[in-house]
Amino acid sequence: MIAENTSMKGLGQFHTLPVAKLSDFGAFLALPDGGEILLPRRFVTDALQVGEFIRVFVYLDSEDRPVATTETPKVQVGQFALLEASAVTRVGAFLDWGLGKELLVPFAEQQRPMEAGRHYLVYVYVNEHDGRIVASSKIDKYLDKYQPRYKVGQSVDLIVANSTDLGFKAIINHAHWGVLFSSEVFQRLSFGQQIQGFIKRVRPDGKIDLTLQNKSVQRDQLAEKVMAYVARQGGFAPLHDKSDPAEITRALGMSKAAFKRTIGSLYKAGELELESNGIRSTKDSDAE
Repeated sequence: MIAENTSMKGLGQFHTLPVAKLSDFGAFLALPDGGEILLPRRFVTDALQVGEFIRVFVYLDSEDRPVATTETPKVQVGQFALLEASAVTRVGAFLDWGLGKELLVPFAEQQRPMEAGRHYLVYVYVNEHDGRIVASSKIDKYLDKYQPRYKVGQSVDLIVANSTDLGFKAIINHAHWGVLFSSEVFQRLSFGQQIQGFIKRVRPDGKIDLTLQNKSVQRDQLAEKVMAYVARQGGFAPLHDKSDPAEITRALGMSKAAFKRTIGSLYKAGELELESNGIRSTKDSDAE
């Protein structure tokens, strides 16, 4: 029979389940606990057979019964996402998360009153009181709940949350806050944007500094950028360690500190000559 327990394990997440039987209602999929859940007929292909495994998302239908779907939602339980509010009713705001039944944000879980047509960054969870999948825009209370265990250089998934005087706050792996410093960001970032980043440093107080490129890749890319710029200037560029930081950023899209590190490395590698009024490619020198 269809699982009736609305607090079932794995609600609001993807599962790969075997087909237990087929009926006029759809396909009944076997759950790990011995129960079954319905994949409605509209999601069942003629080729689907008993015993075949199928990847589905499990959520609650309009009558709050667990049901499976092959549709892909924009977010799962335990994750953050930027979603659009489609309507505000007497029970709260409803968000479009890519499924037929929309996602409720109760009034008590709204950081500020929501308005239809606007986008909000929310966390999705299962309400302990009634077992329903809901969302909250009070995102702070769902972050930094445990000590970070990241390694420097580790690749992480980021969601840009907001801007600060230092730069941008970003959610790391749906679990922690981190900061991208504006002096090290040379691309446009938007609210709710999902992007790959890297751990730059975990401070003793648990605060986390981020970067958008790991060091080894960044060093190579910055070196390529400097050498390409020098080549476009005919082999000599009037930039040096005394140049104005804004001038360096306009020309190369990097900070002065990154520029100095990069030209120092290129000098040691024998690819650049450092002159009082600029940098010169050794290839240009060899050609002379």
